[in-house]
Amino acid sequence: MKYILAIDQGTTSSRAILFDEALQVSAIAQEEFPQHYPQSGWVEHDAADLWSTVAGTCRAVIERAGITATDVAAIGITNQRETTVVWDRNTGQPIHNAIVWQDRRTAAICNALRDEGHQDMVSERTGLLLDPYFSGTKLKWLLDNVEGARAKAKAGELLFGTVDSYLIWKATGGTSHVTDATNAARTLLYDIRKGRWSRTICDLLDIPTSMLPEVRDCSADFGVTRDDLFGRAIPILGVAGDQQAATIGQACFQPGMLKSTYGTGCFALLNTGATPVRSKNRLLTTIAYQLDGTPTYALEGSIFVAGAVVQWLRDGLKMIRHAAETQPLAEAADAGQNVVLVPAFTGLGAPYWKAECRGAIFGLSRNSGPAELARAALESVGYQTRDLLDAMHLDWSGETNSGAKEATLRVDGGMSASDWTMQFLSDIIGASVDRPATLETTAMGAAWLAGLRAGLYPDQASFSEMWALERTFTPQMSGDLRDRKYQAWRRAVDAAQKF
Repeated sequence: MKYILAIDQGTTSSRAILFDEALQVSAIAQEEFPQHYPQSGWVEHDAADLWSTVAGTCRAVIERAGITATDVAAIGITNQRETTVVWDRNTGQPIHNAIVWQDRRTAAICNALRDEGHQDMVSERTGLLLDPYFSGTKLKWLLDNVEGARAKAKAGELLFGTVDSYLIWKATGGTSHVTDATNAARTLLYDIRKGRWSRTICDLLDIPTSMLPEVRDCSADFGVTRDDLFGRAIPILGVAGDQQAATIGQACFQPGMLKSTYGTGCFALLNTGATPVRSKNRLLTTIAYQLDGTPTYALEGSIFVAGAVVQWLRDGLKMIRHAAETQPLAEAADAGQNVVLVPAFTGLGAPYWKAECRGAIFGLSRNSGPAELARAALESVGYQTRDLLDAMHLDWSGETNSGAKEATLRVDGGMSASDWTMQFLSDIIGASVDRPATLETTAMGAAWLAGLRAGLYPDQASFSEMWALERTFTPQMSGDLRDRKYQAWRRAVDAAQKF
């Protein structure tokens, strides 16, 4: 028996998952790490924590499965995207904490670039908007604010990478400075149509191209691990950003297929095939995956706070002890109240893109309590998803005759395990929601990419046939109630933006 080791490096924890030859989960290890908030709107990770938890969970999962490194055919990596690491080429030491994708410190840089008229050029090349979410302005901030960084960068002494690049560099002992097309596409520095780093944008942000990693397909040779890491060198053969890996794991290989992942944030991707569709509704155009040198594109909507709103109930308000407590609370909420929570804790993502917006609660009464707040928190995820899907429908139906309105939404991620949340999601979008039998779709996508390259797993068509449904949620809410609730959400979002 041979196995694929999938590394799932997320925003709050690192996970290692072993998949067997039938793509079934054999063992899982997970470890959380600290979040750092130096100022309001700033979010950082210690890059050493990212590496130590990845290395530790990989060793733990191999031991837990009762196998050795010789049984592992390859490694696949999926990672939190946009999070930015800069390290010294010679010492391997990061020059600063990693700046996390949620971080908003570069809002002023983005505003200045928009005011100077660069948005259209950036969008045309990268498919992205000028927003602090992406890596490019984070990298510029590091070079501008860490003493001596810009001089060292220009001297070729510093390397930049998203988390995948940093992990590969560490795992290979500094022999591979690489990334894949999906992670490159999230940096604000990569021309997704020409398939190369944009010198124009790098010059605009004053970023030396010598810092940037080599870009490869999602299923490719990314290097081999150090012999001493796991007891044997293991090839790294698959890499994709977490949302693209989930798209692959959900087998969304045909244009028009749609998935939404509910983790710390929520990210919906609509496969648009060989065509990069330019959004007219402030969505992102991105690379869904790249195989054999050919990119497949997607429209993406990004919500910054999904599962994180439950963490806020737990860690911020101390209202619950475990995330699972939110569902029974929501079920017990007073149906006569309509409390609306806009969880813009780190700004609003798509389709609003308001970096300065902050969270707000509307509709409170004297009788509002933990149950109503829990329901509002879970409902906010459904409302935000509808915002994304409505924008996608407009963009996609404008490009083709097929439209995405009738598409079934495939869901995954931690929050998708909540029946109450998924039923509300189906109710508020007025469409079916399919939950797969395997919720580990992100790790499965990374595993499939590595296993495909290793000759262990089947091609796209055969992999698609392996996708299995666990449950379909269908709309139960009346159209009138759906419209009234969604209009209340839109009024709340408008008010939050004006505060």
